Amino acid sequence: MDERQARVWLGTAMEEARAGREEGGIPIGAALYAADGTLLGRGRNRRVQDGDPSMHAETAAFRAAGRQRTYRGTTMVTTLSPCWYCSGLVRQFGISRVVIGDATTFHGGHEWLAEHGVEILVLEDPECVAVMRAFVEDNPELWNEDIGD
Repeated sequence: MDERQARVWLGTAMEEARAGREEGGIPIGAALYAADGTLLGRGRNRRVQDGDPSMHAETAAFRAAGRQRTYRGTTMVTTLSPCWYCSGLVRQFGISRVVIGDATTFHGGHEWLAEHGVEILVLEDPECVAVMRAFVEDNPELWNEDIGD
């Protein structure tokens, strides 16, 4: 995965994360791209806004993409390392690669994904890290609820 392209795509996910924060939700965003670079879907964590514990950013982007014949060759871009739930989604549908903006604040299932053939690119983007650190510091109870603690 070309890092320059990954950072451009991460910008889409960050737009979603910022929108989620402005709505009073958890600032995590994601986008799903086709092998040819077409944006298939984008979304943000909407657990708070929708009262739906399954509406993680990756889930929202996946749902927005709609039904695809195959997910092979696609790239899930997310501002935060995917939790086990979202890592399972990646494996279940054969998403080929995951680009991660921040794996410092939360170290999700991306190593497990790599062990099972998913290409992983961790960018440790300063904005992603700063947004999540500030959110966790300001909202520890909501954060612990989101990660299942």
